[in-house]
Amino acid sequence: MVMRLGSRAQRGALETGARTYIRRGRSGDAEEFTELMRESRGLHQPWSFPPVREEEFTALVARARSDDFELFLLCRREDGRILGFFNLSQIFRGPFLSAYLGYAVGEPYAGEGYMTEGIELVLRHAFGAMGLHRLEANIQPGNEPSTALAKRAGFRLEGFSPRYLKIDGRWRDHERWAILAEDREDGDRRGGQARTGS
Repeated sequence: MVMRLGSRAQRGALETGARTYIRRGRSGDAEEFTELMRESRGLHQPWSFPPVREEEFTALVARARSDDFELFLLCRREDGRILGFFNLSQIFRGPFLSAYLGYAVGEPYAGEGYMTEGIELVLRHAFGAMGLHRLEANIQPGNEPSTALAKRAGFRLEGFSPRYLKIDGRWRDHERWAILAEDREDGDRRGGQARTGS
């Protein structure tokens, strides 16, 4: 019974792991997504400010119809529940093949390992089906959970950018973490096969 429910819940999955899968966000996700993000404000702020109103989420879904932005929802295989999200912004094609990675987990699911599996799925998709070469995550110093996630996924610290982004009305310093497709050519560290888009 659980397996059949899981199969139905996974419609539209782009990549699937042991406990989670990623899929594109849809307008119909607005209520569940924004409720989760409202419940999680204490975890996210002052680091990030994901959409907490349905019209903000709908605008994000509309933005994801462009060629330079992707919104991936991380969902639980067991029941299809939204656990968090990843986005790829400023996707550059041509010789650059790069994007910026952002992410946040819902507070009820923090510390459960879901995002560790989820970032692996995003990397598999970005370097596989999307054919990207480089992802960069800009993380504020002091945001230890986000930094730890990037490190676990194999991102390397490339530099420091003072007053890099204006968040909540203030210019904030960021560390630049990056990973290349070549960093994953030895295969998925959790036992799957890497698809590098070559």
